[in-house]
Amino acid sequence: MADQVRSRIKYVIGPDGSPLTLADLPPCNTRRWVIRRKAEVVAAVRGGLLSLEEACSKYTLTVEEFLSWQLSIDQHGLAGLRTTQIQEYRGKGEFH
Repeated sequence: MADQVRSRIKYVIGPDGSPLTLADLPPCNTRRWVIRRKAEVVAAVRGGLLSLEEACSKYTLTVEEFLSWQLSIDQHGLAGLRTTQIQEYRGKGEFH
């Protein structure tokens, strides 16, 4: 049944507000994960374009890594996906 539902979903709304299809997602060999690419994968999973398992398999991600992207977006918006901001967001003042 999940396959039937997924096959009907042609697009989701991407992080920039535009339609996002499977063809618009980052290539499976992506090694440089910029904010936009992470946000697109999270939007695709949340919208049902890809399952969590498909995303992790396609992009060689761990479930924990994907969930950390999702949590960062929920807590801090797209800026939370910046790798240079991880320490700041994870606990301001914790490392002083």
